[in-house]
Amino acid sequence: MAAAETAAPLETVRTDVLVVGAGPSGLMAANVLAKLGVDAVIVDGKDGPTRESRALVVQARSMELYDQIGLVDRVLAERGAAIGAVLCFRHRVLGEFPLARFGRTVTPFPDVTMLEQSRNERILVDGLAERGREVRWRHRLVTLDPHAASVTARLDGPDGPVTVEARWVIGADGAHSAVRELRGIPFEGVANPHTYFVADAIGASGLVDGRVNIRMAPDDLLLSFPMGEPGHARILGVVRDTDLAAGGELPEGLVRSRIARGFTVGYRSSAWFATYRVHHRVAARFRDGRCFLVGDAAHIHSPVGGQGMNTGLQDAHDLACALADVLVGGMPDRRLDRYEAERRPVARKLVATADRLFGLVTADTVLTRFIRGRAIPAIGPLGIRVLPRIIGGRRLFGFLSQTRIRYRMSLTRPPRSQARDDIVGKRLPYAGGDASNFDALRSMRWQVHGYGAPADLVASVADRLGIEHHVFAPDANGRLRSDRLYLVRPDGFVAAEASVTAGRAARAGRPGAVPASFREQLAG
Repeated sequence: MAAAETAAPLETVRTDVLVVGAGPSGLMAANVLAKLGVDAVIVDGKDGPTRESRALVVQARSMELYDQIGLVDRVLAERGAAIGAVLCFRHRVLGEFPLARFGRTVTPFPDVTMLEQSRNERILVDGLAERGREVRWRHRLVTLDPHAASVTARLDGPDGPVTVEARWVIGADGAHSAVRELRGIPFEGVANPHTYFVADAIGASGLVDGRVNIRMAPDDLLLSFPMGEPGHARILGVVRDTDLAAGGELPEGLVRSRIARGFTVGYRSSAWFATYRVHHRVAARFRDGRCFLVGDAAHIHSPVGGQGMNTGLQDAHDLACALADVLVGGMPDRRLDRYEAERRPVARKLVATADRLFGLVTADTVLTRFIRGRAIPAIGPLGIRVLPRIIGGRRLFGFLSQTRIRYRMSLTRPPRSQARDDIVGKRLPYAGGDASNFDALRSMRWQVHGYGAPADLVASVADRLGIEHHVFAPDANGRLRSDRLYLVRPDGFVAAEASVTAGRAARAGRPGAVPASFREQLAG
C-alpha cells in the first residue's frame, strides 16, 4: 500500500464540496460554487494550468455562462473571433455559413469565440482568486471513502498526505479520471483508428481569414480556426495509420508537405505541434452516491464541431447550481438527481453525433471518398445556400452553439407532457434590447419573469415563492408570451410557465393559487 495511503495526514480539511481537477470544467464548478456561497476546495495533481491545449472553441452558450460569473469581458478581450465558417474543396471555397448573422437574435454572443483551453483556465483561476479562493496544485487524489453523509478523500500533497472531508465530490479530472476509476464507473465506448494532429501555426497562409475553414479532399480533411492575430491559426487534421512514418511517428514536416499539397495551406512556424488519438466514450453513470463526474471524466469525443470543452463547462455549471440549491437554498438532496437526468442524455447524443460525423469525414471507403471527392464539390455550393433555409439559420446556429439544449423538467410527468410547450426545459430565450433579459441572470438566483405581463402580478407570484422577479417589455422576437409567467432557474433554464390567470389567482390569495409546476420545481 502506498505511503500516502497509510501515513498520518499533515492536514485535514473539511468542506461542503471537493472539486478534483482544475481544468475548465473543475474551475467553472469552483467559480459558480464560490459565487453562490458554497464552501468548496479545488485540487489538481498538476503544477499549474495547462500550457498546451487542443480545445479552443468557446460556443455562445459557454459565453453566456462566463457572463453569469462576471468573466465574459476578459474572454472577449483575449479571444480571436470568427463570424462564420467556410466549406472548401481543397483550396476552392464552396460557400459560407454566416453563423454570426444567424445568431444575432439568439444570444448576445453570436460570434464563434476562439480561446484555447490554457487561456480559459487562466481566466477562471484569476476569477477564483478574486473571490478569495485558490487551487491546491500538486495535490493528487489517492483514495475515496464514501460514508452516509460525507466522503473522505486522501490526497498526496507536495508536503505530505492531506485528508479532505467533504459532503460531495465533483470529479473533473479528465479522461483518466481517478474519481471515476476509484468509484468503479465503466467508461464505455471505442477508440478511433486514426491519428489527429494539431499545430499552433504562425504565419499561416492559404486560409480564409476570420472564418473557421473546413476543407475536404477525397482522402483528407483539414480544419483551421483563427486565433486573433493575422496569420495565427490553429490547424487540425487526420492522418491514417498507413500514412504514418516508420515507427508510428508523425513528423511535423510530413504534415506541412501534406497540407501544402492537398490544400495549398502553409505556415512559417509553429508554437507547438502535437498528435493524439480520438476516443468516443460516455461514463455509465454521472453520479455514484456523493460523487459526480463532469467534463472529460464523464464523456470524451472527437473535436469535430468544437463541442467538448463547452459540454464540460455546462456540466459543471449545471451541477454547481444544483449543489448550491441544496447546500445554500435548502432544497432536498433529490434536486441533485436532475444532474445526471439532464446532462447524460446531452453527452450521449453529442458523442453519437460526433462519432457519426467523424466517421463520415475520415472513413476510407469507396462511398466516403465519393462523397468527399465528388458529391461535396458538386452540391456543396447549393447545399450551403439551401440548408439554412430548410433547417432555419437560427436553428442551425442553436445546434452548433449549444443554445437549443432541452431538459426534461418534470421527473414525475411523462416526457410528452412537456413537448406541448416550446419554452419549458430550454435555456431562456434571448429577448435583446437595451435592457436585456440576460442581465437579470447574472444574480444566478431563482426568478419569475414576465414579458408584457402585468408587473404587479409578476411581483405577487414571486413574493409568494420568496424569489426574485423581473418585468420586461413584450418579446420582439415572439418567443416569450405576454400572457405567461416564467420560472427561471439559476442556470438560466426555464423550469416552468404559468398563465397570467394563475398569477391573478395568486394575488387574490386563493389556496394553492401559486402554480403547481412552480412549487414542484422549487421543492427540488
